[in-house]
Amino acid sequence: MKEIWIIGVGRFGRLAADRLTDKIKDLHLVLVDLEAEKLHGAGGSGRTLIQADGADYLAEHISKGKNENPDWIVPAVPVHLAADWLMLGESRENLQPIPIPAEMDPLLPHPLRVENGNIFVSHADFLCPDDCAEPRNMCTFTGEPRKQNMFELLKDIRFPPWKSLVIRSHQLGVGVGGYRVKELFDLADRMEKARGPILLSTACRCHGVITGLHA
Repeated sequence: MKEIWIIGVGRFGRLAADRLTDKIKDLHLVLVDLEAEKLHGAGGSGRTLIQADGADYLAEHISKGKNENPDWIVPAVPVHLAADWLMLGESRENLQPIPIPAEMDPLLPHPLRVENGNIFVSHADFLCPDDCAEPRNMCTFTGEPRKQNMFELLKDIRFPPWKSLVIRSHQLGVGVGGYRVKELFDLADRMEKARGPILLSTACRCHGVITGLHA
């Protein structure tokens, strides 16, 4: 049986749950949200509902090499889940969020800075359909050739002394992206070796979120 954890049970979390249920047979979903009202009505066969902070739940329930880890994690929260999880790690107590310089904005596609200091980026200057299948070579909305994959673009950013680390979000279904637990721990290993200011990003082919951290 495949197990997928969806962190965040708002509109996009529920869409992800329904689409994955329709697509994958023999699936167990764990739906995690801090707000009880968002979990209300989200249950069903093959689903476990957990009221908890998403990053806290990951920190408590996944571990390197553990057989019971989920197959995939789907972040569906308006925060940078991977960054929040990293900052909860016991071996990373010196990891601190830091502002990303405004001078970096020209290197980023359509940057949107939010109150917590994160930057959301996108190749699109329009509202993307929530059922995009993320084809490899073209944009489903415009029909035009796809620009450079966002996860590659962010990895290639050069802005000394900042170093860019990226975790890729893979397409699990239309409009549904996620990553494996192993990829989170691989990211943590890279962070352990990093020093100085870090651009930490999670990105798919078209969109991403960036957090500034100092290691």
